[in-house]
Amino acid sequence: MFDNTCKFIAEMYSPDFATWLLGEPITLTKLSPTELSLEPIRADALILLQSDEVVLHIEFQTKPDDDMPFRMADYRLRVYRRFPKKRMHQVVIYLDKTESEKVYQTTFIAGSLQHEFSVIRLWEQPPEIFLATPGLLPFAVLSATENKVATLQQSSAAVDKIADRRTQSNIAAASAILAGLVLEQEVIGRLFRKDIMRESVIYQSIRTEGIEEGVRLVAVNLLKEKMPIEMVVKVTGLTIEQVQSLLITDVE
Repeated sequence: MFDNTCKFIAEMYSPDFATWLLGEPITLTKLSPTELSLEPIRADALILLQSDEVVLHIEFQTKPDDDMPFRMADYRLRVYRRFPKKRMHQVVIYLDKTESEKVYQTTFIAGSLQHEFSVIRLWEQPPEIFLATPGLLPFAVLSATENKVATLQQSSAAVDKIADRRTQSNIAAASAILAGLVLEQEVIGRLFRKDIMRESVIYQSIRTEGIEEGVRLVAVNLLKEKMPIEMVVKVTGLTIEQVQSLLITDVE
């Protein structure tokens, strides 16, 4: 949920991210990993954005990942194969504070091959960076602030000033979701209006995913009770192929 929320706001408000990470307020369009000849190593935390001159590769992470340096080198080579003349900026953005040394890794080394990339640990960043820009507001509560409740209040106040209703609802929902990494839901619920958040694309997407996950769990439980596949299909509305895949991946 956290990764998908970050990917959504990076894609929807790419000029804000470009200004922050590239120093240029340019609009970037989404680049599908499948355009790079090979399937993605792991697509859930990955977003690729591009303009005519640059490709921005962002990996959002809540926890350290042993494979991160390799992934960054691998995607650099994939992008070079597809767009040899475009410059590329790669950054791993760690959301949740950790003492792991892995969040300080910025280099992949394999023999004589060496590749470097950037890392941002949000808990070390000043909140002012995020409070000043609508598309970055959701990150403010994860920044280097001693009073996270007060910072979230500032974010909420900034969201209330956003004139465009769609942007307001999207940023409110994203802010509330990411705040869940560091604050209790009761506190978050006091600061963000649910009616506005429910209008957001993020909320609708999460709701849909929740419904789909609920249906999947029902199907898994029915299969564990030895209900015939045809009956599971009829009860859940899933296809025969989907139910059969659950037999392989989820039912022991």
